[in-house]
Formats: sequence, structure tokens, C-alpha cells
Amino acid sequence: MATALLVVLVIILLFVVTTLAKSVRIIPQARAGVVERFGKYKDTLSPGLNVVVPFVDKVRYLIDMREQVVSFPPQPVITEDNLTVSIDTVIYFQVNDPIAATYEIANYIQAVEQLTMTTLRNIVGGMDLEATLTSREQINSGLSAVLDEATGRWGIKVSRVEIKGIDPPPSIKDAMEKQMRADRDKRAVILTAEGERQSAILTAEGNKQSAILNAEGEREAKILAAQADREAAILRAQGEGQAIQTVFQAIHDGQPDQSLLAYQYLQMMPKIAEGDANKLWIVPSEIGRALEGLGSTLNDLKGIPQQPAGPLKRVDMGPSEPAVPDLGQAASAADEAVRQAIAEAQGMEAPPTPGAEPTAGES
Repeated sequence: MATALLVVLVIILLFVVTTLAKSVRIIPQARAGVVERFGKYKDTLSPGLNVVVPFVDKVRYLIDMREQVVSFPPQPVITEDNLTVSIDTVIYFQVNDPIAATYEIANYIQAVEQLTMTTLRNIVGGMDLEATLTSREQINSGLSAVLDEATGRWGIKVSRVEIKGIDPPPSIKDAMEKQMRADRDKRAVILTAEGERQSAILTAEGNKQSAILNAEGEREAKILAAQADREAAILRAQGEGQAIQTVFQAIHDGQPDQSLLAYQYLQMMPKIAEGDANKLWIVPSEIGRALEGLGSTLNDLKGIPQQPAGPLKRVDMGPSEPAVPDLGQAASAADEAVRQAIAEAQGMEAPPTPGAEPTAGES
């Protein structure tokens, strides 16, 4: 009897524990529990401790209310120019109505995937390959608008759609790489040509400036050389004039006679015989007369007086150091002085005619 009572108490205790376990439901944070009573929706449990009717109410679904990220595998899509590309997408969505997500659609993740693929085919089908590769933002916006409108009645909010990658066929990728390589080579050639052009222009400008500077330098050098030659010629002319005046002054001061002139003639004979190529040389007649004058003082050389006639006349030789005249006026003065000195030397060098008396200014 006691054993039967103990078994009944154990059974009652188990029933109470089971009933309590069936009555109490703990819902985690950011979750929602959908309760059904006899297969019909009864209530939605919020996060925390909830009490339901045991053996009558049942938590059928536990819906995650957080934002979820689902990555779909690559799907083949045909572009407008009949090229097949593989596109894989990522969907960011959140369940904002657990009742609609439970009863309006059987599997909302699969539904979102299929809707994404069909919408992606519609959008990419109206674009060529180049536009598909460069218009990701446009594709994302189109997908987001269509998915947001279609999934609203499922209790889902699609917040963002991202395209992870667009992979064209290997042949197209190879052709694109070749095209890009050719474009880079073209730009490299253009840049090289531009560099060579700029270099040639700068080199030509440098050569031009160098030629101009060289020409100006040569011009200045020639001008300076011409001025130097002019001044040197002026100085030489003045020096020759001074030398001629000095020689004739010495002649006047020394009072030469026939013996001195004959001796000077004899000193000129070795110079006449100088040179290996001289096979025949002519002795002037004045030298013979000079030799005759040396042998006898009674005989006079014609044209050479024994003593200078008239009083001696001193020739003014001017300053000992010639002054460098001013360019312009000094040149004409120097030329006139040279001409006068040469004329005077020629007049003194010419011998007088036989039988004529020497004048007072001649010697």
C-alpha cells in the first residue's frame, strides 16, 4: 500500500514538473517566438520569460530579428552582347514582421535568393559587358529597389545588396588583358614620344641659344680684335715714324762724309751673298765708286758731298713715348704724320742730279 502511494506521488511530481516545463518559455534577446494553439497562430512571444498553456500552446518557430547576411553562390548571367558572366551577390536583410515571415513565405532565404537571381538577370540582360563591369552601383540600386518592394509583404526589409564579383569567361578575360596591355603600351609610347619631343625642343632651344651666344661672342671678339689691330697699326705707324725721324736725326747729327758712306756700302756686301740658293748676285755700281773713294781721297763720288753744305738743321723728334690717340681723331692724325715722314724720307733718299748744287735743307 505504501509502495503504491509512493509511485502515485512520483507520477504526480513528474506531471507537475513536465507541466511547468511546458508552461515556461525563455525567448533570447533579438528573437521572437511564434505560438500556435492547436495548429493555429495564437501569439508572438517577446524576449525574456513567457508562460504558455501546456499541452495546448506550442512555440512553432523562433525567428531571428537581427540583420542577417546571406552570400549566394555565383550565377551565370547573359549580357546584352551575348556574353556569359558569373555574378555572386551578398544580401543584407532583417525580419521586421515574424508572423509574415512565418506564414507568408515557406523559406524566405531561398525566396530572396531566387528573386535576386531573376532580378539580376533582368538588369544585366539590358547591359553590355563593359557597362556590367563598370556599373556595379547601378546594379546594386536596381536590385535593392526590386527586392525591397517584393519582400515587404514577407515581413523582410532588404537593407543592402552588394555584388561580390563579376567574372567574365576566360577568353574574354584574356582579350581584355591584351586590350589593356595594348592600351598601356600605347600610352607608354605616347609618353615616350612626348618626352622625346620635349627633349628635342629643349635641345634645339639650347642649341639656338648657344649659337646666338657663340655668334655674339665671335662678333665681340672680332670687334675687339679689329680694334686691337687698328690700335696696333696706329702704334706701329707712329713707331715707324719715330724710327725714321730718329734715323734721319742721327744722320744729321753725325754729319756723314764719303768715307762713312763707302764703309756702309762695304758692310752690305756679305748680306748680298747670304743664302744657299744665291748662284749669281749683282754688285751695284755705287759699291765700286765707294771702293775707289777708299783708295783715294782725291776722287769724289758723284752725288756725295765732301762736307754738308749750309747750316745744320735740327729735326724735332717729338715725345720719346708715343701716346695712344683717341679712336677716330688720332687715326687721321697718325696717318697724316706717317705720310709726311715717308714723304720726307723719300725726298732725302733720292740722290741729286749731277752738277746741281745741294740746297740748304738737303744732306
